[in-house]
Amino acid sequence: MMEQYKCDFIEFMVDCNVLKFGDFVTKSGRKTPFFVNTGFYRTGAQLKKLGSYYAKAIKKAFGTDFDVLFGPAYKGIPLTVATTMEISEQYGTDIRYCSNRKEVKDHGDKGILLGSPIEDGDKVVIIEDVTTAGTSIGETMPIIKAQGDVEVMGLVVSVDRMERGQGEKSALEEIQERYGLKTTAIVTMEEVVEHLYNKPYQGRILIDDSLKAAIDAYYEQYGVK
Repeated sequence: MMEQYKCDFIEFMVDCNVLKFGDFVTKSGRKTPFFVNTGFYRTGAQLKKLGSYYAKAIKKAFGTDFDVLFGPAYKGIPLTVATTMEISEQYGTDIRYCSNRKEVKDHGDKGILLGSPIEDGDKVVIIEDVTTAGTSIGETMPIIKAQGDVEVMGLVVSVDRMERGQGEKSALEEIQERYGLKTTAIVTMEEVVEHLYNKPYQGRILIDDSLKAAIDAYYEQYGVK
């Protein structure tokens, strides 16, 4: 059985219009029958809930014995804030939050980081919205590593789209191998399909047979071989 928080999170994404089904084109030009747009988390209540789901996924994968939660700008900034607040509330652990600036300030607190500094010996977990082709991790890792002798424990995303990255493996697997990072997601697309396929949610079936066939066809083409 899927854990309850995963089921709740899938329904939460539907409620927030973050998870949609239909005909879309991804940034990388792939035609896809599902789309995850995290720009639709827009209110304080939604962010608090989102932070609580991330906190559960982080606790499960990494525990709470780490120092800094790093969210790449710009989308990662609210994620680090909401999630560190929820880790504190749920588990009584005070984690520092940190993001990078897209442009380095030339006055006041000079530097590329926003929030907490990263110091020698820090254990860092990176938080992102959805798995991409790993491009942002390529930009993020050097920034974190430049701060000192730090251990990057892993990466957490909200949804693992479970499709190929640059090669034959999934984007998350590629990141794991290239950077030696443990990766985890609140839910995978497989879990989304399992939870919603032919099961009514709020009076309608979101994934019926024809949409399931379209999703299967998508993974035939872009899924992990």
